[in-house]
Amino acid sequence: MDSSSNTFNPNKRLKEEFVSNLSGSSMLEIAALSSVIPLLFVLQHSISSYYKTGCDLSTKKDDNVQPRSKSLGIYMVFLTVDFLFIVLLTLLFLTVLADWTFISAILLMALIFSIAAKRAVSSTSNSQGSLSLRAHVSSYRVLVMVVTCLCILAVDFRIYPRRYAKTETYGTSVMDLGVGSFILANSLVSRQARSVSLVNLKTTIQSVSPLLFLGFGRLLSTKTVDYQVHIGEYGMHWNFFFTLAAVSILTSMIRVPPKYSGILGLAILIGYQFWLNNGLNGYLLSNKRGAGIISKNKEGVFSILGYWGMYLLGVQLGYHLFFGNHPSAANKSNNWARIRVLFLSVLFWLITLFLDRHVERVSRRMCNLAYVTLVLAQNLQVLAILMLSDFIAGSKISVLEEAIDRNLLGTFLLANVLTGLVNLSVDTLFATSPVALFILIVYAYVLSIIAGIVHFSGIRLRFW
Repeated sequence: MDSSSNTFNPNKRLKEEFVSNLSGSSMLEIAALSSVIPLLFVLQHSISSYYKTGCDLSTKKDDNVQPRSKSLGIYMVFLTVDFLFIVLLTLLFLTVLADWTFISAILLMALIFSIAAKRAVSSTSNSQGSLSLRAHVSSYRVLVMVVTCLCILAVDFRIYPRRYAKTETYGTSVMDLGVGSFILANSLVSRQARSVSLVNLKTTIQSVSPLLFLGFGRLLSTKTVDYQVHIGEYGMHWNFFFTLAAVSILTSMIRVPPKYSGILGLAILIGYQFWLNNGLNGYLLSNKRGAGIISKNKEGVFSILGYWGMYLLGVQLGYHLFFGNHPSAANKSNNWARIRVLFLSVLFWLITLFLDRHVERVSRRMCNLAYVTLVLAQNLQVLAILMLSDFIAGSKISVLEEAIDRNLLGTFLLANVLTGLVNLSVDTLFATSPVALFILIVYAYVLSIIAGIVHFSGIRLRFW
């Protein structure tokens, strides 16, 4: 569809070309960036200990928990501090400070260990324990959401490095990890991983109906306003919400105990990779499309196998790392959990390097086996670094993290709406770097403030 003066989006074709035919960056740079951002969260956890106590919201059933913050104004001040240290700095490292990633990772690591050493020497109270495993997983999920929300708008500006944008066929990039990270983050704390009573297919369909509604809503809205969509990502009609719904339905149809789900997931991934190597990859990467609905959406439909296998692996990892057969995750040793997470991260990095060189290069578009192991390696690395908060006495989850964690999908939906509005209102392709950075900061701050106000008001949006 060519651009015309009558469209809502006259630069649609230029914007689609701007995010096409990209090859990504190196795995080493991804590993470095995946160290910098969680280190920012760890740093903020140490800072939050100075003011967090007076700002906790009474959402727990503990009688000793302090009542809701006295003033919305005070809460907003704390929220803004969290925004500056977490969201703003993350945004800067994704844009203007992108070339300083490696040195920043080294400096931040040195700073964190110096703070940990200082706190360990000066701390005389035994009441300041480590954060729970659940708190670490919550921070990890929030980190995934923050990076995702920042990238989906930043990628439309030239200030965002092209090597961080999604790759066309093969390669690795920061944005390639978004969808996989979202699915893995959900699987680690899913009902299956927690061994919560399983639901039948009918209940599952009812629970995923909001996702299907959002998927069709996105499809209709993008067609209505002629919004730019790179067809090579999912296909002509498919989108991320349909993938989430499909994975949920498949998981409920074929129910496997969590301690064995990884075996099924691995079998699916190996079978899918064998199929790819025997001709399916050529079909999926071809620009030719038939008249059928599957052919028109081949990337989205076939990649379900990869994402489903990833989800099943995540279920078993979540079960063994955080839940297992123990009465509660709190009874598990943080030190032992940290060692296991770090070991698995290194293992999956090594497997990824082997698969990328000797089987098939990483491809987010097909969600092949190398992509799945890359997502596992990178996400477990992030989680292991977040667990460094345990070395800093008195560390606490920040106010902003609590707010976003309470409404993860709601935050993501709001980010998508704001991204669409910015794209339809601003010529993002020709915005100067200062203008682009200003727009991104305002966007990120508005998103953070709204998430905070919703949390302060005690509202929790549930979609499934």
